[in-house]
Amino acid sequence: MKNASLLKIGELAKKTGVTVGTLRYYSDLSLLQPVQRGNNGYRYYSFDASQQVEFIKKAQILGFSLAEIRQILDVRDRGEKPCALVQSLLNQKIEQIEIQIKQMTLFKEELEEYRIAWTNNPHPKSNPQEVCPLIIHCVSE
Repeated sequence: MKNASLLKIGELAKKTGVTVGTLRYYSDLSLLQPVQRGNNGYRYYSFDASQQVEFIKKAQILGFSLAEIRQILDVRDRGEKPCALVQSLLNQKIEQIEIQIKQMTLFKEELEEYRIAWTNNPHPKSNPQEVCPLIIHCVSE
C-alpha cells in the first residue's frame, strides 16, 4: 500500500474532528490501528479508519467506555457480529441508570425535607463558631 493512498494521523484528525492526541490514545488502547508506520515514525491509516473513529465517537455518546468499545471491536475483529454484546452492555447500562435514578430520587426527597425544615425554622439558635446552623442542626451523620 502506498503512503499516497493512506491518511496521515493529522489528516485523519481533520477528517473526523478528533485531535491527533486522541487518535494516538485510541491507537495505544488498540481501538484504532495504523495500517503502516513510515520510516519517519508517522502513522498511516486507511480511509476506513474514519468510519472506525466515527463508531468510537457514537459509542461514547451512547455511554460506552473505551474498554467496552474495545470488547465490541474485538468481537468484530474475530469476524463475528457484536450486536448481542452491544445489547447486553446496553441492558447493563439501563439497569445502572435505573439504580442511579432511584438513588437520586431518594436524595432529592431528603434535600426537600431539609428545605422544608429550614423554611419552618430559618434562624435556628447557634453559637458564633458555626458556619451555618441550618446545616449543622439538620444534617445528622
